[in-house]
Amino acid sequence: MNSLHPLIEHWKSDPAGTFQTWFLWPERLKNFRSIRQGIRQVVREINSGAFGNAYRGSSLETVVASVAEQRQIFRGADHAFLWKPKLRIPDIYENPVNQRAFGKALDACDCCNEAEEVLEAIRILDSHAIKGLGPAVANLLYFIHPTHVSPFNTAIVRGFNAVTRANVKLGRWDHYLSMRQGILELNREHRSLLSNDLGAVAGFLFDVGMDRYPLPPPVDDTVSGQAWLKDLEAVRAQSTTLARQLEANQQQDTTHTEVQGWLRDLGHSLGYRVWIATNDRSRSYAGGKLVDGCITELPASLSISGADTVPLIDVIWLHPDQTVVAAFEVEHTTSIYSGIVRLLDLALGSVTPAQRHLYLVAPDAREADVRSQLARPAFSRVTELGIKYLPYGALKEHRENIARFGAGMKPIEAIARML
Repeated sequence: MNSLHPLIEHWKSDPAGTFQTWFLWPERLKNFRSIRQGIRQVVREINSGAFGNAYRGSSLETVVASVAEQRQIFRGADHAFLWKPKLRIPDIYENPVNQRAFGKALDACDCCNEAEEVLEAIRILDSHAIKGLGPAVANLLYFIHPTHVSPFNTAIVRGFNAVTRANVKLGRWDHYLSMRQGILELNREHRSLLSNDLGAVAGFLFDVGMDRYPLPPPVDDTVSGQAWLKDLEAVRAQSTTLARQLEANQQQDTTHTEVQGWLRDLGHSLGYRVWIATNDRSRSYAGGKLVDGCITELPASLSISGADTVPLIDVIWLHPDQTVVAAFEVEHTTSIYSGIVRLLDLALGSVTPAQRHLYLVAPDAREADVRSQLARPAFSRVTELGIKYLPYGALKEHRENIARFGAGMKPIEAIARML
């Protein structure tokens, strides 16, 4: 096998590679929890007979679309689940038996912890030979068991075949399981550079499969090795240029952290106690940390069974008596689905109608995206729960006046928009 150590090191430091853009992405953990919640909803609907016989508008479409939004590595993850009427695949919409088998596989993986139990659930699903339902399901299972299941797509397979000189083919569970074993061995061999989370090694294989990096020659080929190092330096130069472009683009936009900071300071100005999402607390803001001046524990009333998404809500305002005033999900460039799920968990689990002020905070240009997501049947309860859209532009324009002259939630309600 080629010596991959220098290439993996370069990949980790490449600002345009999946390690930097996705694996270290602060929103990644939030996506795990919300997608797992969505998978559980799919299982519940299948078990109750409420899933229906169409992909469009189903809970499965909602959760798979959210997976497909998780940066480039998962782009196209929904293709395998789209109903192809001429081929009648994947056959989980018109065949109730296959549908239930699919639901049982998802449920079995969600309810187990050991790798062998996950593999057994996959083998049972494979034994049903459901037409058109292949290893793309692994992209869902990854969000349940990231240490046991690797993501799966064409680029990852290409990267794996290039690195290991294997011949894995798409669409077959036996080939996927064989590749998984090879991925585990590759991960163990380079464990000091990768992660227990198989998303890291999958991201590396994805970038290799996308032809972003040249593979090193065999270790005993000195001449080719020197040529490869020159090629790698050229890739590094290209990546540096791309990183500068990405940085310039980011500077043109109001950042997720900055908007959280606006909401933090506005909440304090209005006399509320403020909670910052657990995975954002250490972010730098205004010469300090985003969590500065905020509470460090949520009240026990928000410890909702089965809803570990609530502490990940971007900003929560509370009265001094610990009751919730308002909750805000900032969706700068991330999946709006995840934010909706977290707000629903809070609203349905603990907050009374009189206390409910729930907001999706997003750039003005994303209003159509917010509305289209909320139009999904899976979010039919959003209207009655009163979740509103709070555009960046209105918040930026009015926040200082609200902080100086405002009282209560009335001024926030005035600039928010009904959905």
